[in-house]
This record gives sequence, C-alpha cells and structure tokens, in this order.
Amino acid sequence: MKTKVLVTGAEGQLAKTINDLYLNNSSDLEFIFASKTDLDITNKEKVISFFNKYKFDYCVNCAAYTNVEQSEFQPDLAYKVNSEAVKIVAEECKKHGTILIHISTDYVFDGKTNKPYSEEDLTNPINEYGKSKLAGELAIKDVFEDFFIIRTSWLYSRFGHNFVKTVIKKIQEDSELKITTSQTGTPTSCDELSQFIIFLISSNLKSFGVYHFSSQGEATWYDLALEISKQFKSYDTSKILSIETFKTRAKRPKYSVLSNCKSNQIFKTDYNWKDQVARTVKSLI
Repeated sequence: MKTKVLVTGAEGQLAKTINDLYLNNSSDLEFIFASKTDLDITNKEKVISFFNKYKFDYCVNCAAYTNVEQSEFQPDLAYKVNSEAVKIVAEECKKHGTILIHISTDYVFDGKTNKPYSEEDLTNPINEYGKSKLAGELAIKDVFEDFFIIRTSWLYSRFGHNFVKTVIKKIQEDSELKITTSQTGTPTSCDELSQFIIFLISSNLKSFGVYHFSSQGEATWYDLALEISKQFKSYDTSKILSIETFKTRAKRPKYSVLSNCKSNQIFKTDYNWKDQVARTVKSLI
C-alpha cells in the first residue's frame, strides 16, 4: 500500500517543485496536491471534511502567507494563515494519526548574531511575518508531537515568483539593478528542500522536532544577484549596484544563516548555494 501524502499550497513554488520531483521519480508515495481552491486551510469545516475523505499518512504544509512587507499592513491575515490555520491542520493531523511536515522560516530570528542559528537558539522575530510563523510553530507544539518543522531560508525555484527569476528577467532586459547588502542569509533551492522532505517521508523517520535546512554558505542579496549574472556573459555586471538598504515597513534580520548540523546527521548533502543557483538559472535560460 502506498503512503498517502497531502501537500497544501499547491500553487506555491515549493509544492510545485515537490510535484515535479514526484512525477519524475517512481516511488511508493501517493501525493495529493491541494490548492487554496481545493482546500482553504483557514476553513475548519473544509479541513475536517478533506481529512475525513482521504486519510493521509503525511501532510506537508506549504500553504502560507509569505508577503513580508504586506504582513505589516495586514497582520491579522498573516496570523490567520500562518498560525490559526496551522493549528486547524495540526489538530486534524493528530486526530487521524497523520505526521505533519510544516515549512517555517529563518525570520523567526532577530538577526542580531554573527553565527549560524541552531534549532535551540532563542527565537525573537522582528516583523509581523516572522511573528506569525513563530506563532504557527508554537501552535503545532501545543497540539501534538508527531511533527517536523523545517525552517528554511531565501527559497527560489523554476516556479512562481522569486528573487532569482526577477533578477534573470532584469538581466535579460539589460536593466540596471539596485540590490541591498544589508541582509546576510542562505539562498536555498526548492529542489534540495523537496529532496529533504521526500527523504523524511520515504525513510519513515520518527525523530520528530524542529530542523533547519538550507544550502551551504552565506550571501547577501547583492552577492546572489552577482552570482546569477555569471550565467549571462554579455551582461555588464557594473549595472548591478549595491545599496545598503531599502526603506521598508518591515524590519529584516541582518543575519539569518541557519546551521544545518542537525539535518546533516540524517540527510547528508554537500549543496553549495552557488552551485544550486547556477543549476537553476541554466534551467531557466
């Protein structure tokens, strides 16, 4: 019998990457990808009905409100999706014996350090998005213990809207770019995160808890833009201008690199962010 897996937020870049990986690999896993139209996780009655119908072994919650800037203006919406709805999903997972894999963020930290964050480090989000995501983590922990919370950072992929695709478009238009140097983190490919998620399911791992997962190394957004530009030989990289910061409503952590020591103990990788960026860019041009 195949392991049945629900993936919420099916229109998002991570869910689409998982779907792409699943379609290209035969396995003993059966995925059901649910968009907001299929399953609005903020609607308790619909979530209950959905879980009653399918009886999932795993739920990968990719559904989230991820607009960091807009969260400052609509914190209620951010909390509704990133916290209240997460509790609804967690409660149904507990009821049906479903293992929850929930995607969280480096933005649960304040960035006031100069060394990679471990899972044990104190959280202290400095914007409404980060606060809502942390509230979601706490909601899961309040409900049950059969969960994996994966904190990741600076996701990009071939799908949807993301920084890498935006920069590619600007370079192809031969445009000038102004990119901030005020934040340091780790660009992470949805491909590698998807592989980690599939591993957790396929291995039937029961070492539940919080895990950090990202590429290796660290970069500023400016560093990332320069790395993308290396795949375009005719583009004049002097058009990529570094600026200290943009004026925004939401504060961003200055340093949010995650330590992968814990995840590396169960899933060995040597992913370097530069190699992963180059691979993704080449697939898009």
